[in-house]
Amino acid sequence: MAAGALLAGCASSPPGSASARTEVCKATSEPEVAALFDRWNQSLQTGDAHKVVANYADKSILLPTVSNTPRLNAAQKLDYFEHFLENKPFGRIDFRTIEIGCNTAVDAGLYTFKFAKTGAVVEARYTYTYHWDGNQWLITSHHSSAMPEK
Repeated sequence: MAAGALLAGCASSPPGSASARTEVCKATSEPEVAALFDRWNQSLQTGDAHKVVANYADKSILLPTVSNTPRLNAAQKLDYFEHFLENKPFGRIDFRTIEIGCNTAVDAGLYTFKFAKTGAVVEARYTYTYHWDGNQWLITSHHSSAMPEK
């Protein structure tokens, strides 16, 4: 919590820049960042791909578990999630580490998805990077890949 409070007043200026850029940092905490996965997972439960995609920044990348195609825009993410949601997925975090920066956060670890429609269970690695846009935390990159070892 103290680290989050310290971040609230950080300032940054690129090395060698003629004019300093001041950025006000959003105070946050590990529980707040962890809750962002819960928000995303709850949007999956709606079955509405638009609600899932609303978690992503306009400029973001999705590198999904069950597709070889990087998804760079909302239409591509919608296409992926419309198919992904057909099997009624529910995710559970098994292990995570969270790093917090100035208006950024990274949540990385292991998760398991259970698919109600098929009964399948997929264990995967994940990384979510988030950016505070002044109003809300949005996903800027999301990488997920199935565990290679059985």
